[in-house]
Amino acid sequence: MVRCWKRSDGGLEEAQCTDGGSAATSLSQSHFPRKAFWFSLSASLLLVIIALGLAGHLWLSRPHLQRTQVVRITVPDQAGILINQSAVVDQQNDLVTFSVTSPANQTSTVLFDVKRGLICYKPVGQEGCFLRKMEKSDYDNVHSLLEDSTQQTQIQLSVNETRRQTEFLGVLSASAVDVSTLEEPLQALCQDRPVHWTRRADGPGKQRLVYFCIDICFPSNICVSVCFYYLPE
Repeated sequence: MVRCWKRSDGGLEEAQCTDGGSAATSLSQSHFPRKAFWFSLSASLLLVIIALGLAGHLWLSRPHLQRTQVVRITVPDQAGILINQSAVVDQQNDLVTFSVTSPANQTSTVLFDVKRGLICYKPVGQEGCFLRKMEKSDYDNVHSLLEDSTQQTQIQLSVNETRRQTEFLGVLSASAVDVSTLEEPLQALCQDRPVHWTRRADGPGKQRLVYFCIDICFPSNICVSVCFYYLPE
């Protein structure tokens, strides 16, 4: 302890004084809690930022993970043989992609691009892809797949309740499509094939042959057999 003296009429007498070292110590002690407070606050803010970042990442990744869903459709054909199909439903991009497996275990692909109003056929055993514009019946057929967010992953259609119809499409061989002008989902499907427009017709006529057909079944108990033939140049 440091003693302090002050002068008085009677001489020097001891007086209480403030030690400079003690003041510095007190100042240091008061400064430390303040420093610890700001350090704790910064650490808390950092943890909050990290937590918000992780929550945002999970929130953004969830729609991506749940964006597509596979729906398997099974229906007996007219001979009673089961036809297995699968539809990949992309609700975010308004896409429905059918994979149609033939009895010979060969798979054709049909893409419904609802946003652009196009259907693209990629048949097995053919060198090209075929495009046509969607019509009202096409929108109606894929509507149940796109709008039902809690759709089943397995759908069994009854042969007695399923309506069947046949559509004929004429291939316009002379009007080829530049694949690079198509949007991404169509480009990805037909990047290695020539693409041709088609148009609906009542039938190919007796003078022309049907080259191939693709059967597509929808959850609304409708099966459509799409048959193609080539128009003259």
